[in-house]
Amino acid sequence: MIAVPERDREAMREALAEARAALATADVPVGAVVLDARGRIIGRGRNERERLADPTAHAEIVALREAAAASGEWQLSGCTLVVTLEPCVMCAGAILSARIPRVVFGAWDEKAGAAGSVLDVLRDRSLPIRVGEVVGGVLADESAALLAAFFRDRR
Repeated sequence: MIAVPERDREAMREALAEARAALATADVPVGAVVLDARGRIIGRGRNERERLADPTAHAEIVALREAAAASGEWQLSGCTLVVTLEPCVMCAGAILSARIPRVVFGAWDEKAGAAGSVLDVLRDRSLPIRVGEVVGGVLADESAALLAAFFRDRR
């Protein structure tokens, strides 16, 4: 088992706080943060599809937009994206477009994941851009429990 740096766990706790905040708007509890090269949070996001009536308002995309605005650059080449759920295909495309070199995620998404479970868009060798490092399973139990409770309560 690979040791997870404390910085990644701390960032995941921040992403989990964002995920919990999504519950207030009946959005699926997924949260994300973007860290700059020095480890400072420059972008935060949570799912806001319900609140904004926007199908692209996934946590990763919201966080990437905020990070790009904060840095004044669309290329986030020195940054790390930390998200509570394995990115989907749409978010994987946005991550690649932003030139994010490192992605850390919590729970695996066995239905729609695009970072190694169903697909691996982030490291697909047929694409001209790839993420250098993908770390999955950081605080996965907590991330998965939050999602499971949300969907159990909706049934």
